[in-house]
Amino acid sequence: MLKTLTTDFELDLQADVLVIGGGPAGTWAAWSAASSGAKVVLVDKGYCGTTGCAAASGNGVWYVPPDPEARETAKASRESLGGFLSDRNWMDRVLNQTYVNVNQLAEWGYPFPTDDEGKPYRRSLQGPEYMRLMRRQIQRAGVKILDNSPALELLVDDDGAVAGATGVNRQTGSKWVVRSQSTIIATGGCAFLSKALGCNVLTGDGYLMAAEAGAEMSGMEFSNAYGISPAFSSVTKTLFYNWATFTYEDGSVIPGASSHRRSVIAQTLLQQPVYAIIDKAAESMRASMRLAQPNFFLPFDRAGIDPFTQRFPVTLRLEGTVRGTGGIRIVDESCASSVRGLYAAGDAATRELICGGFTGGGSHNAAWAISSGYWSGKSAAEYSRSLGEHKIQRLVKGVGEVVLQSDRSQTLATDEVIQAVQAEVFPYEKNYFRTEQGLTESLGRLNHLWQELRSSQVKSDKELIRAREAAAMVATARWMYSSAIERKETRGMHKHLDYPELDANQQHHLISGGLDQVWVKVQPLESTEKSLSKIGAAV
Repeated sequence: MLKTLTTDFELDLQADVLVIGGGPAGTWAAWSAASSGAKVVLVDKGYCGTTGCAAASGNGVWYVPPDPEARETAKASRESLGGFLSDRNWMDRVLNQTYVNVNQLAEWGYPFPTDDEGKPYRRSLQGPEYMRLMRRQIQRAGVKILDNSPALELLVDDDGAVAGATGVNRQTGSKWVVRSQSTIIATGGCAFLSKALGCNVLTGDGYLMAAEAGAEMSGMEFSNAYGISPAFSSVTKTLFYNWATFTYEDGSVIPGASSHRRSVIAQTLLQQPVYAIIDKAAESMRASMRLAQPNFFLPFDRAGIDPFTQRFPVTLRLEGTVRGTGGIRIVDESCASSVRGLYAAGDAATRELICGGFTGGGSHNAAWAISSGYWSGKSAAEYSRSLGEHKIQRLVKGVGEVVLQSDRSQTLATDEVIQAVQAEVFPYEKNYFRTEQGLTESLGRLNHLWQELRSSQVKSDKELIRAREAAAMVATARWMYSSAIERKETRGMHKHLDYPELDANQQHHLISGGLDQVWVKVQPLESTEKSLSKIGAAV
């Protein structure tokens, strides 16, 4: 039920484009929209330029010069891993746009290193420098930034088109509203507060807000990405584990365990500790590895461990849809959602179009954030212009409901809800190794949690942000497991023990949505015949 918007806001702004989220996708969207002549407001849950997983460390980028052979290799490398659900047209678009925009970063002064031949090396970005530069660029473009100001709900007009959002400042408690002609969700994915590096703000808020406005999700079954990290650290940067040996506690090698076969690591962790040593990295590589990802080595240095010569315990931390590929469904090349006036970019949007059902890791997801951010910003600005100035005065209402209403019968125990949803999505035996029975039982408990949220209210505005995060995590988990139940096969990162083989008849996308009643439906691929022939060759 829509709520009439009150006038009880300390900050009341108007904009052509509202961007929710201040990571790579959000800042590229804001810059693109502002460069297209739009008046832009960006709101960030934290401090734009420092929050989120990209800002925390080094990031690989799917940056491939326009050489036909190199581009073909880049596209083919993920098709099989992703279960042939990706789209080559989208791959081409992302490769082209990423190449242009990364070169733009160089023109703005990003300090790219040079390789052994003296050529610029542009396949990696240091998060702190990258995001500091992006904040500076959007400020120069005239974007108004609201830091520490999470959005709590979207606004819609009488026709159901999204028309802005409301939220609160975390530091002052003051409420804000931005009335906009178009809105871009760039809030990142959902890692369920797993303590993975940079993921403490990534709780699926954008998914919940979009769904409350009627948006659909896609590929939510591809949401069980786990990152390797030292057992004593939150750093889930996994590139250097390609040079690691994984062992049991007694030092003997675990057969088949590798960064690319994490299922073996997960199976072993169910029974006993797992150790790693990065002993396959040549001495000549080690200094450059430290320069490429200095944050990777900080936990080891603090613990007095040399990871190249000493074994250390490792674990797998859930990164959910952050390294997964599921997210808000986009319906065309503009990155529009299924709701008018609402766009999605970065990890908030599905990345199936370039990754299929396999993790986008750092490089593909980084390229997607750059490209989808750019496209959504440009498209949102064009959409805003098409409405005309009078539309900014349209009557709007809030669509958020869960824990935002004050007439409920019980007080929400937020921490208990968060722990309960984590108990369903963290364990490897539930989420990594999926079964029909396990998924069904978990979904039943998650549905009960949702009903508890629906009948609860919070004690104060101070608790509201955490309560909405809890609601978003429960909603995300329900879409995940509802979709996983429908995909009765193993494809991409979705490992179903009851259906361990890939099924050519299930080469399609799964669209999901709904809040009180979650639904899932099949969406055929646009080029099914071509992809089916590839599956036949692969099998």
